[in-house]
Amino acid sequence: MGVRLPRHRRTARRAVRLLVPAALAAPALLAAVAAPAPAVASPARVAPAVIAAGEEHAEATCRTVTEGSRVTAYCHNPYPRTDRVSLHVECARWWDVDADSAPVEVPPTAYVELTERCWKEVAAAWISHDPAPTPAPQAP
Repeated sequence: MGVRLPRHRRTARRAVRLLVPAALAAPALLAAVAAPAPAVASPARVAPAVIAAGEEHAEATCRTVTEGSRVTAYCHNPYPRTDRVSLHVECARWWDVDADSAPVEVPPTAYVELTERCWKEVAAAWISHDPAPTPAPQAP
């Protein structure tokens, strides 16, 4: 049975991913409201914030399996955007060194396995997601 992150931490992380892009877009939206409105409203001013909020759920689907002192994470990315995942393992014994895997890119429709271990018991294991940077569009 896999060790999962408590629900309140996952909910807080998702809330941060939603609120940070909105907070960063707030000055631009306030400037757009304070400026005199053009004859035809341009949807381009609001679109980046809406797109960023809509892509919040575009992260690879992962599950963890703990067998003794070894943890394996199985991740699949069904989305068209590359996701970068890392496996983090917290060991139960105070003298046991916790393990963090190197970030691995999961391209669209790809599948990866990540494995880490402790010397003795595993206290917790979780996956962190970081969207891979999108390449800048090139001017023709």
